[in-house]
Amino acid sequence: MLFVCYERCTTCKKAEKWLQDHSLTYTVRPIKEQHPTADELRTWHAASGLPMTRFFNTSGQLYRSMNLKDKLPEMSEEEMLALLATDGMLVKRPILVNGETVLVGFSEEKWQAALLA
Repeated sequence: MLFVCYERCTTCKKAEKWLQDHSLTYTVRPIKEQHPTADELRTWHAASGLPMTRFFNTSGQLYRSMNLKDKLPEMSEEEMLALLATDGMLVKRPILVNGETVLVGFSEEKWQAALLA
């Protein structure tokens, strides 16, 4: 499993603790230093079943400073992918990639259903 996270994110810390508590093996990838590529995001988006807008870190400073709340509705998916690939801080975290399963954000219930079922 690939665990894409930001070390100072409290949600990422909770998610990582959950993985450890359930003895799940994973590889950590720091999102700020090794941000996802447009191709990775395209693949993860398709596997997640989520709308592209759910991949944006809407509570982040960069999202707010770029006024993306108003700009995203006018953007195509390809434009969103290209923008997300420019800076890991724009991407919602954590992202957990386990084969064909991609989980965006941390929800204990969703992670349990996807990983422990």
